[in-house]
Amino acid sequence: MASELLKCLQEEVTCPICLDILTQPLSLDCGHSFCQACITAKTKESTTNQGGESRCPVCRIRYCTGELRPNWHVANIVERLREVKVSPEEGQKINLCERHEEKLLLFCKTDGKIICWLCERSQEHRGHHTVLMEEIAQDYQKKLQEALWKLREDQQEARMLEAGIGEERTSWKKQMQTERQSIQAQFKKLKDILEYEELRELQNLENEEKAVLGRLAEAEDELAQHSQLLTDLISDLEHRLQGSTMDMLQDVNHLMERSRVLSLKKPKTFLKGQRNTFRALDLQEIIQAFKKAHVIPH
Repeated sequence: MASELLKCLQEEVTCPICLDILTQPLSLDCGHSFCQACITAKTKESTTNQGGESRCPVCRIRYCTGELRPNWHVANIVERLREVKVSPEEGQKINLCERHEEKLLLFCKTDGKIICWLCERSQEHRGHHTVLMEEIAQDYQKKLQEALWKLREDQQEARMLEAGIGEERTSWKKQMQTERQSIQAQFKKLKDILEYEELRELQNLENEEKAVLGRLAEAEDELAQHSQLLTDLISDLEHRLQGSTMDMLQDVNHLMERSRVLSLKKPKTFLKGQRNTFRALDLQEIIQAFKKAHVIPH
């Protein structure tokens, strides 16, 4: 348990550049710490190769030389770790092969595993490409660091793309809402116009109906009165023709005058075909346009 805790602490105070315990640790504003010699050399290298721009070897955030400052807290932890004495038995087991109890000094590139010299000669690793750990560590550290930088760049780009999609989604929603409101407003206006025109045309039709029916009622009354006068005159003439000659000739001129004057007066007619009927030409055009666009059934 103590060895595991010690190992965790050692990892926390290990320089990401040299992979050794920090010496005179310096920290950046991003929070990462490095050996003074390592970060100074890295800064000089960046100044030479990247036009004076320096980035944190871990998170790639830009920094200036003036931002480097001693990390006394980490330095104190390093000093305490150097003072810790692990028991001989534990010290022997830290870097020993679990199978052969030999020191783990080799790295099998074929399997990507740390092995001892007996493992290298075993059937499991025979013919594999093996090298000393210290020879390959720097190379893999560089590869892992590059992979880390690439992943962090991809992560940042993904977050930017996500934010861009979110903004585009919001923009589309606003545009669709604006168009939806415009469509609703235009169709409401069209409905209001149609309702107004419908009421106006119905009112005109009602007024025309009252006028025509009123005139027809007057003509009907006049015909009824005329019919009654004709009935009376016919009765008088029949009576004269059925009576004596004296009765027939008595005031015959007056009777003939009544017969001549009482002529049939035909009422005025209203031709339906000559009326100014409602013709919604504009409405028909609108309906035809919608039929073509939306295939409205007849």
